[in-house]
Amino acid sequence: MGADPGTSRRNAVLAGLDERALASLLPDLRGTPLPSGLVLHEPGQAIRDVYFPLVGVVSIVADLGDDQVVETATVGREGMVGVSVYLGSDAPTERALVQVPGVALAMTAEDFREHIADVNGPLTAMLRRSAQALFTQVSRNAACNRVHTVRQRAARWLLMTADRMDSPSFELTQHFLAQMLAVRRTSVSEVAQSLAEDGCLTYTRGLITITDRPRLQANACDCYAVIRRATDATFGVR
Repeated sequence: MGADPGTSRRNAVLAGLDERALASLLPDLRGTPLPSGLVLHEPGQAIRDVYFPLVGVVSIVADLGDDQVVETATVGREGMVGVSVYLGSDAPTERALVQVPGVALAMTAEDFREHIADVNGPLTAMLRRSAQALFTQVSRNAACNRVHTVRQRAARWLLMTADRMDSPSFELTQHFLAQMLAVRRTSVSEVAQSLAEDGCLTYTRGLITITDRPRLQANACDCYAVIRRATDATFGVR
């Protein structure tokens, strides 16, 4: 049994397809949980499945050795995990792991390649737009990590995560956030406490709740707004 059409439209790439195009994909899509810490793709290893997240956040990270990883991008329900298959590569150069737990629709890479065989088809058109939004995020992340403060970057990351969830509350450990921001855990702890004292959020036992979104956005760098505008424009959100 394939995926439900209504549920599938929670992913922006799938939501951009007309009924006929979506119907052709549904038999090959299957719902799959995304538990925190699950590795979806490893660098240099053939991709067996691609994922269309419905809720949750997947981090694309580069492994620099000595237990150091740097996040290059995040993917939520606005995109697809496994873009290297779309671009014609059998294996990614970075690791994809679940940062914030959720649910996705998965499809085998073999089935996916058949669906994108038509280079002018509706799915490939949506994937081109999604890839452009992802590239904007990657380039902006590189600049952001170089010039903006940990507090600004943390606020941006939390806002982007909230955009991909169905609730202002989501699970996130300080260890994961420290890895994604490429800083020490003590720095993340200080920032989280500072944002909590400012009334932006609460943080208890690995659960973050954004209590004042406008205040949190005021603490973020302008990279959040740039990435959000690029994503909204990609999928026609006004």
